[in-house]
Amino acid sequence: MEISEPAGGQQPIDLPMVYQYVVTLKNQSNRYIDILGLILSLFSIVCFTLESFSTSKAYLLGSIAVLGFVVWNLIQSAKKRKVYYSRALLIAALVWMKMPYFQWLVFVFIILALLEYQAKYSIEIGFSDNQIVINSLFKKRYDWKQFSNIVLKDGLLTLDFTNNRILQREVEDDEEDDADEDEFNEYCRKQLANSIVS
Repeated sequence: MEISEPAGGQQPIDLPMVYQYVVTLKNQSNRYIDILGLILSLFSIVCFTLESFSTSKAYLLGSIAVLGFVVWNLIQSAKKRKVYYSRALLIAALVWMKMPYFQWLVFVFIILALLEYQAKYSIEIGFSDNQIVINSLFKKRYDWKQFSNIVLKDGLLTLDFTNNRILQREVEDDEEDDADEDEFNEYCRKQLANSIVS
């Protein structure tokens, strides 16, 4: 999309980028993040329960609250739904604050809880006529000139950079099948050919 300069010396309005194709990559770390959240939650439950026997019964309340979120997440996981342990980790962090030992775990639990959503976010790659944008924690923008080949085949996206670097990842299954692989590959071939000419 080309934006012309408005009359009167005003600056053009910055419009959002329009992508012809958006490819969503599979996030392969979800399972490991869930396992880490489960282990930390179970560790907290055990520590809180043991501490409740020797000192205050208030730790038992924290243990039950964390256990409730763990059970809820296990049920959701059995139903093949997304689960987030951030709530359990935040409650555990509050209880760790009052524990007589390992109080430094408060910071670890809070940081992990806050980063869980970002870590589970699927990376999207937007293909426009001008550039390719990889939407991760920090957006990375590339010109078409920086690629020698881009192919989507059998659910595998391959980005072949001109500096001999290759990014190859599985794409998420799309029930809608907005565009088939041949159409996408033809678009990329045209854009790569145009980038060589210009």
